Amino acid sequence: MSANVIARSPEPVEGRWALKDKRLNPALSIAKRGCKVRKSGVNRSLLKIYDLLYAKFGSRHWWPGDTKIEIIIGAILTQNTAWVNVEKAINNLKREKALSASRLSDILEKKLARLIRPSGYYNVKASRIKNFLKFLNARYNGSINRMFKTDLYKLKEELLALNGIGQETADSILLYAGNKPIFVIDAYTKRVFSRHGIISHDAEYKEIQALFMNNLPENVRLFNEFHALIVELGKSICKSKKPLCSMCPIRSIRRKQNARRSKKTG
Repeated sequence: MSANVIARSPEPVEGRWALKDKRLNPALSIAKRGCKVRKSGVNRSLLKIYDLLYAKFGSRHWWPGDTKIEIIIGAILTQNTAWVNVEKAINNLKREKALSASRLSDILEKKLARLIRPSGYYNVKASRIKNFLKFLNARYNGSINRMFKTDLYKLKEELLALNGIGQETADSILLYAGNKPIFVIDAYTKRVFSRHGIISHDAEYKEIQALFMNNLPENVRLFNEFHALIVELGKSICKSKKPLCSMCPIRSIRRKQNARRSKKTG
């Protein structure tokens, strides 16, 4: 992971459900910065989960990348592979001095595929990168900054229209490279929150995203850090096989959810 990051991690949420230890939670309150918090049971649960995860893992400094184009390319390369493989591919592009929109546009697709080979599905991903660059050049004259001046949801529609750019990839680009306030949903989010009884196992992407978007302050830094913390929980503790439930920092949330259900059915 690069020490230099464009997508800066957020200031942790303070307030009624936030950590009291200022060494772990040193930032100014998001509420004090003008972000309204919807006070509901779901809102309180989400903020409690955030605080517990932050206490366990600390700031994740995600997404690693020296430039916006690096973050965008990383979002495409990370499809169906581990991040360590993406880093190898990104390093290949850097050694070739190819990590710019203009250079990537000029490079032959076959050569690009060869450079990103460590990320897997390299021919498919090279084609997807080229599709994005054609869109960037045609629609925004090759300017990433101009692209990100577009309305959030309009730009999301444009990205989703590109072959190989799905909901998660589009939202990762918007949040981490564009600093747009949209919550990224991935397999870790579905796994963690379904296991804790907060969402159903068959919940759709938009449904899960609405859970966060409708019950959290609309804050880029919060969305950035919260998603990164969920990923860390899913990778290190809430694994797909043999989860380490006794080590889970939010295991109390599930007990409370089950208690509420018991009261309703009792």
